[in-house]
Amino acid sequence: MAMRSTMTSRASLLLRAMDSSSSRSSYRFFSDQGRVLSEEERAAENVYIKKMEKERLEKQKLKAEKEKAKAEKENAEKKP
Repeated sequence: MAMRSTMTSRASLLLRAMDSSSSRSSYRFFSDQGRVLSEEERAAENVYIKKMEKERLEKQKLKAEKEKAKAEKENAEKKP
């Protein structure tokens, strides 16, 4: 339940930040602890996120290649 309330409060913060009628003219980025991130922290977080996404995509690609090779091997065994 605590996790759910954290997620809903984050969502409401994000929606308020994205609202065009908001009194703030700039966006504020928050960490998991709820504090405003500095520009350097935000950049480091973006680099980390991109790295993790790249690794996840590479794993998916390897898994797909293994499945394709396995399927081709099974098809080759069935034909003779």
